[in-house]
Amino acid sequence: MADDTAKSTDDLPHSPGPAGGWGSMKGIASIYGETWASPGALDGLRRLNKPKGVMCVSCAWPKPANYSAFEFCENGAKATLWELTKDRCTPDFFSADGHTVTELRDWSDHELEKSGRLTHPMKYDAASDRYVPIDWGDAFAQIGATLRDLPRDDVVFYASGHAGLEASYLYALLARAYGNNNLPQSSNMCHETTSVGLTKVIGSPVGTVTFDDLAETDCYFYFGQNPGTNSPRFLHNLKDLKDRGGKIVTFNPVIEQGLVSFVDPQNPLAMLTGKETIISDQYHQLKAGGDVAAILGLCKVVVEADDAAQATETHEVIDHDFIKQHTTGFDEFIACCRDAKWADIEQASGLTEAALRDAAQVYIDADKTIGVYGMGFTQHTHGALNIAMMVNLLLLKGNIGRPGTGCCPVRGHSNVQGQRTVGIAEKAHLVPLDRLKELFDFNPPSKDGMHIVDAVQGLIEGRVRGFVSLGGNLVRAVPDQKRMEEGWASQDITVMVSTKLNRSHLYPGKSAYILPCLGRSEMDEQATGNQAVTSEDSFSMINGSIGHRPPASPHLKSELEIVAGIAKATLDPNPKLKWDEWTADYSLVRDLIEATYPDDFRDFNKRMFQPGGFWRGNPAAERIWKTDSGKAVITTPPQLDSLGFKDKPGRYRLLTMRSNDQFNTTIYGYSDRFRGIEGTRDVVLMNPDDIAEAGLSDGDSVRLVTDYDGDDIERHLGGLKLVAYKLPRGTIAGYYPECNVLVPITHHDQISKTPASKSIPVRIEAA
Repeated sequence: MADDTAKSTDDLPHSPGPAGGWGSMKGIASIYGETWASPGALDGLRRLNKPKGVMCVSCAWPKPANYSAFEFCENGAKATLWELTKDRCTPDFFSADGHTVTELRDWSDHELEKSGRLTHPMKYDAASDRYVPIDWGDAFAQIGATLRDLPRDDVVFYASGHAGLEASYLYALLARAYGNNNLPQSSNMCHETTSVGLTKVIGSPVGTVTFDDLAETDCYFYFGQNPGTNSPRFLHNLKDLKDRGGKIVTFNPVIEQGLVSFVDPQNPLAMLTGKETIISDQYHQLKAGGDVAAILGLCKVVVEADDAAQATETHEVIDHDFIKQHTTGFDEFIACCRDAKWADIEQASGLTEAALRDAAQVYIDADKTIGVYGMGFTQHTHGALNIAMMVNLLLLKGNIGRPGTGCCPVRGHSNVQGQRTVGIAEKAHLVPLDRLKELFDFNPPSKDGMHIVDAVQGLIEGRVRGFVSLGGNLVRAVPDQKRMEEGWASQDITVMVSTKLNRSHLYPGKSAYILPCLGRSEMDEQATGNQAVTSEDSFSMINGSIGHRPPASPHLKSELEIVAGIAKATLDPNPKLKWDEWTADYSLVRDLIEATYPDDFRDFNKRMFQPGGFWRGNPAAERIWKTDSGKAVITTPPQLDSLGFKDKPGRYRLLTMRSNDQFNTTIYGYSDRFRGIEGTRDVVLMNPDDIAEAGLSDGDSVRLVTDYDGDDIERHLGGLKLVAYKLPRGTIAGYYPECNVLVPITHHDQISKTPASKSIPVRIEAA
């Protein structure tokens, strides 16, 4: 296994033990014990990710048609058990003998969610600093009255990526009927770089692979994603590749155990013997932001090998027929590869020429390669350039649009991709407005709305006056958290559709409402019976989901019913907007989705429970390039890193990461067993040579200070324990969302505005 890290880090604790195995089972058991999950929770796990079962509320990893007996992972089990807890957060929690909102600001994220499932709609009472119960009808009426009085451009409709396609479609319809396209979504903070970057170079905003491709590929080139924590079911596909002799080459500043070794918890023999599958054949710890240079080095070796093959008239390495027929920009990029200096590549990437040559040889030898990436790739100031460079590498050998090849971004939230598909988008050109006009007899707004960065800046500056949030914990999830808290609380109205308490509830607007919703595992009884919902996974597969557990409270409403209730109270009457009929029968909403997007959702209701889902299709997977040129674009990089700042003495590149005991802003506990961090999240990981050079010691108490050239605002995070860790020099790591206070809202990808949370310029100071 290639290793470009100094020897002084070899004996440091990192990623102890394999992914999966008994560690995974113990992690699930710990959450089961802490949540006191209902007896039916185990039955809920049995139904996860199976036809006419429940689609997992955790990540967006696809559901196989040939499913196993236990088609869930550690994170999926934790998310399900967390939702099916016996704990309840009733109005008594905020009673005179209970808690004030100000008091709760001192609670941790974990403690807030541990208060349990919300049971009643509530409204903030400023006089007592508490939430008090309110009737649903009164809540809708008051919300509608306030929204009607506000300027349309001053209200934002945010979605977290959880709600199904049906509720999401109606939510987008509500916003447009209200009068704006202010529909930012959680993808703005993670894979918007994919949506914009991939569209620019291959004409598709999403990945091109399916399970069939994973079953046929020879090789994965893996960038900036952690399957052991964020998509553990992917580990089975990685293991399958290794079992049939394939290769995996990984580039990541942090050693992630899911990419080192794995014990299959569904294999009794492996569990009994502890037999591990070694995942990565090569693991390259490049600098944070060093991907552009690393991939340029890989491409340089491919070009050299092809030049040698051409000179000796042997088999070509580059697929020149494909390049000529399907791409543009090849000649300029090849010249760049030939001219690139190894010293510059090594300096920018933090990897050696020898290591990159070893990696490139694997790519050259493989017939079919898939490029995999996550937020470690997208969340940089030039994250779209990272994606373009990976596409360059794939295109050189025709590794997009044929079986066993393609581009595989790994999405986070369960329906984050699908919400965009059915209209939750701030860019008007992404939505068939003419069809909406025809179907619903109103003129949808054609002006682009607010991206989440625009919305946060609007909140900070006092321009956003109302916020409706369909799920999520936005105050905690976005950059510039301290400034965001102030802006959030200054609004005329905040409306949160939630299952549990979170930090966003603790900074209420002048009027503030918490509207508790059903979980996906719970029965959604409407006039026509228990309703099913649908979602779209990372492979553009559409799956149906139906809950079987009793609701946590009889006072809960579904996300769709809440959206319809707000809409009826807010919008002028329109006979084409049949909110009550749609609430009674969700299949009618699916008919509307099909009518609006006929190419993607043909026979929607008939196919929704097809095992493994039905494929929405992807032109780039068929080598149809919907770019300006009609061809896939090969990009010549204007720089050798994805940073928006220069290195200087005392400045470090901070990357934020998640523990295996969390999902997004939901913190299940304080055991990050893969990194050996127990009982705390207040840490910063750092190379021991960097620690010594800074005059610090392992275990010191330190604070991080943002070292940003874009403004003069002071941002800092104190109370952190310094932990010596196996990281590249100059790269340090801390946890998300705690480190969000350090990220300037203007520090984002240049074309997609995705916050650059994987390369934040900071200084370290002794506390």
